[in-house]
Order: sequence, then structure tokens, then C-alpha cells
Amino acid sequence: MVLTTIADGVTRGIESVGDTISEALFEPVIRLGVTGLARSGKTVFITSLVANLMDRARMPALLAAADGRIQAAFLQPQPDDTVPRFDYETHLSTLTADTPQWPDSTRAVSELRLSLRVSPGGLLGGLRGPQTIHLDIVDYPGEWLLDLALLDKSYSGWADDVLTRIANRPEAADYLAHAQATDAAGKLDETIARSLSESFTAYLHAARDSGFYDCTPGRFLLPGDLAGSPALTFAPLVHPGNSPRKSLWREMERRFEAYKSQIIKPFFRDHFARIDRQIVLVDALGAINRGPEAVEDMRSAMTEILTAFRPGQNAFLTRLLMGRRVEKILFAATKADHLHHTQHDRLTAIMQALTREARDRADFAGAETQAIALAALRATVEEMITHDGRQLPCVRGRLLSSGKQAAFYPGELPQDPHRLLSVARQGAGKWLDADYQVMQFAPAPLTLKPGEGPPHIRLDRAAQFLIGDRL
Repeated sequence: MVLTTIADGVTRGIESVGDTISEALFEPVIRLGVTGLARSGKTVFITSLVANLMDRARMPALLAAADGRIQAAFLQPQPDDTVPRFDYETHLSTLTADTPQWPDSTRAVSELRLSLRVSPGGLLGGLRGPQTIHLDIVDYPGEWLLDLALLDKSYSGWADDVLTRIANRPEAADYLAHAQATDAAGKLDETIARSLSESFTAYLHAARDSGFYDCTPGRFLLPGDLAGSPALTFAPLVHPGNSPRKSLWREMERRFEAYKSQIIKPFFRDHFARIDRQIVLVDALGAINRGPEAVEDMRSAMTEILTAFRPGQNAFLTRLLMGRRVEKILFAATKADHLHHTQHDRLTAIMQALTREARDRADFAGAETQAIALAALRATVEEMITHDGRQLPCVRGRLLSSGKQAAFYPGELPQDPHRLLSVARQGAGKWLDADYQVMQFAPAPLTLKPGEGPPHIRLDRAAQFLIGDRL
């Protein structure tokens, strides 16, 4: 078993070296990870990004597109034969139908390869022919990203953290009552173990629906073909002090370790550790709407997410000897089209403040980070409405609930983002001097001219930050 493990590691290392040399000398590959917390718009982001890289009329901030150096863009089969293909064509048709709808959310890892034929720039550009650069986009649920932080935790430490964190949450009341009535030192009973796991999973779903972000283990929410397996049949319990062999506590501990070794580590090795550019999408407006507790929870999640990355510079020898590191990380507040453009700078400032601790850590390690407010697909138009003698900057769109057109004023975000963050860190139950609202809009019907991708807000700036230097 040990020799097999070593042989597998050597084989993977040789393959990695071969891939690195091939990429550096022939056709470079940019592996872009796209993730985000619940309802942040990952599928829409990838679909609109690919569509706008194929038809680039709306991408002026992507310098290679503005200069006309991207000669062609075309989809190819993704290089990983065991990873499902991101269903770009279906998602695009859903967004561009006569009555467009939002596509289904991310439920597993998927991948798409977009190849770009790019003319080199600079003084020597005329001496070299065009080069093919592959953009491999890896889509994965944000819940799985948060799982990576579990690798450094023991079952006892994780259980204590979870039980302390959820002690006062109404969504956890049923599970906590169940756990307190359970003898963790008693002999394992599979029926009890399964009941605890199901109750804890029900809590995780309720917590996510209520806007909490610390919903790990993530595979409990998106189990796929692992549903019902022992590795997904555990839950946090109070340490009984005495935990004999074959006790419920010992088995929960064993299954937690199996979750780490058999589910989290393969995901890290096969997908996450190979990424060199990353965008993390965040529904910051949704958190603000839900209140201070949700904002503080989101800030903590952003910091936790950064612990999962290996930020740093991806120089050739570094990649050859140590594997890839994430060179650039973009934190993006989505749904900027739900605000009038006069408030976009304030949303960006809030995103910068929310991710300050996480970005400082990445910057120190040598990665480049940025925060931005964007809308991958613009669903609204702007207008000014007079109300009580006051001009209100509003957005108008098709309501998701009824399909009717409506104008909406969400409230005014503070100029100083710390007015939000300080209230959130103090544990306030509601905002002290304001009430922020978010309306859910459906995508607008599109009429695209030849060469145009879907309308967006700052998608081109995001693309320039993430891949512009490699083009």
C-alpha cells in the first residue's frame, strides 16, 4: 500500500512536470477557478464570460480585445476526461430565450476549455505569429471550498466550534435537542447515527436558506452519489469525557476523518491545487438585506476561504518544483445591476472592507488581489423617480416572482463601509439607522447585434484582472 501510494505520487508528479513544460514552451494554459457562496451567480458568470470572450464587442476594458489582438475564440473538449463539461450551450439558451430564465445553480465540479488565438503585443509582436492560449474554467460549489478548512481540524475541535456557533440559532434548535438527548459514549447504533446526520443536514439547509455561510461539511448539502454513505453520516457531538472503542463518539470521529481523507483531499489534489487564477463571487447585497449577523458571517467566511488557497507567484521553476499557486484572486460582489450606478463605488468599498483581512493575507504571500462590484448579466435599466419631492436613483426590471415590470429603490448604502461592518461585528440584530432591501429580478429579454455578447457591468474589468496579463 505504501509503495503504491508513493508510485501514484511519483506518477502524478511526472505528469505535472510534463504538463508544466508543455504549457510553458508550446500552448500556455490558464486554469481559472470560479466559485462562490450560495446564490452568488457562478453559472451566469461563466456563461456570460465565455459568450463575451467569443463575441467581444462589449469587452473594451480587456486590452487584448480592445487592441484587436484576440483573433478568434473557440470551445474545445476539456482536458480532464473524468470531469463533467460545463453545459455552456444549454445555459446560454436559457438566458437568451424569448422568456429568459436563470439557469440551475452549480451542484458539482465541471470544466470548460475556451481556446484563444492571440497576436503578441509589444515591440516584438510583428516578429512572432499568433499563439494559442487555453483558458480552462473550473466551476465548483463554494460549499466545497469552505470544506478545505476542515483539513486542519480534528473532529473534537470541529464539533466544539460548530456547537458553539449554532447554539443560539433557531434553525439549529431541533438538532441541538436531538444531540443533547444522545449518549455519545454509548455503543454505536447505526439508526441513531443516521438520524443525527439527517437532523444536522436539515439544519445546514435551513441555515443556508436563512443566509448563513458557515454551512460545512459542504457535501451534506450537495451529496451527489455519496448520499447515505458512512463518510456523510456523522454530526457534531459534545465530547462525553469517556469514549470507549465502538462508541458513537469514536465512530463519528472516524467518519469525520474519512470525510477529510476520501472526499476533501481528492478534491484538493485533483481540482483545487491545479488552479492559478481564482474568482470568488459573493452576494453581498443579499447579506446586507438579511442584516448584520449575515454580513459578519459572510466576512468570516471570506477569511476562512483564503486559508484554503496557496497564494503566491507562479514562476516557471516554482510550478515545476512545488506545484501551482494561486497568483490572482478576485473577490466580486455580484448583482451590481440591482443598484443604480451612483452606488456602485459604495458596494465596491463594502466588498473591499469585507475582504480586507483575507486580501492582506494573500498580498503578503505574494498573490495579487482585488475587489470589484459587477453584474455578469445585466437584468435592469436605470431611471430617476421623484418621490416626496426627492429624486431617487432606481433600477427597473422584470420581477422574478410575477414577471411584471417594476422600478425599485433599495436604500442608500453608507459612504463609509465600516458603518456596516462595525454594527455587524457588534452582533446587532438589525441595522441601526437604515433598512436595505433587495428585489429579485428575472433576466431581461436580449436582442444582440452580431459580435455582441450579453450586456454586463464590469465583466471586462474582471477578465482583464484575471487573464489580461497572460494575453
